Amino acid sequence: SMAAAYTTRKKDAASGAKAQAIELQSAMDVTELIQAADDDAEAYADLQRTWKETMAEEEKAKIEARALAIPTNLVETCHKNILSIHSFLPHCNTNITSDAKVGIHTLAGAARAAYQTVLVNSPPEEEKMRLQTLLKEIRDVEDELL
Repeated sequence: SMAAAYTTRKKDAASGAKAQAIELQSAMDVTELIQAADDDAEAYADLQRTWKETMAEEEKAKIEARALAIPTNLVETCHKNILSIHSFLPHCNTNITSDAKVGIHTLAGAARAAYQTVLVNSPPEEEKMRLQTLLKEIRDVEDELL
């Protein structure tokens, strides 16, 4: 995150904030988020094949499970990253906390969008409730920032 990258001044090192920034950077894998978009597009293309082609039920179930797992994992990843950024905020360079907050809001939007994709894939009710709990925790973090 940009906020972590700019929390590396001498006084950040002395206060321990730099160590927190390095920990945040290690915890967040932006390439994982980008890969999720590519994986979701691929999973959707595979899912479309199940509507047009005749295939074994086992193969169809595997494709459907992947189409559900990808956005589910994205909600979970966004949630984890939001909590990491939120924990970092008290240590963040005060001149750039707005960037950290933008990161939280951006990830929150991505989590909500991924949840809509989850719903299209008809998750079990328990899974839907679990993800709603994660979204509520995300909303609580956002509400605290507003």
